Amino acid sequence: MTDPQKRRRKRRPRGAPLDHSPEGVAFAREAASKTKRALAEALRISEQLMCDIEAGRRNAPPDLLERMAAELNCPVVVLQAKPEPSANLARIGPAHPAHDANPPAA
Repeated sequence: MTDPQKRRRKRRPRGAPLDHSPEGVAFAREAASKTKRALAEALRISEQLMCDIEAGRRNAPPDLLERMAAELNCPVVVLQAKPEPSANLARIGPAHPAHDANPPAA
């Protein structure tokens, strides 16, 4: 017999960022005039999982987002989580060398 501890799925830590935007999923579903139940049936997932995805309690992995986008006839980017603007700005740095606080000496 296999150890039940090894068979457990790896869970997303609480507070970890989601792969999807709950608001985007709800918007696309409503724009397609589908109920949560109808979309869940079309995707072959439980209605409870669909509700949890829209509420932000459970994550929708990228493969499910692709299937969802195809079913809702919308681009995947509508359903994907948007990056935090502050995280992007910290990586980019100054917009132009002329804006640097300490310009190089000539």
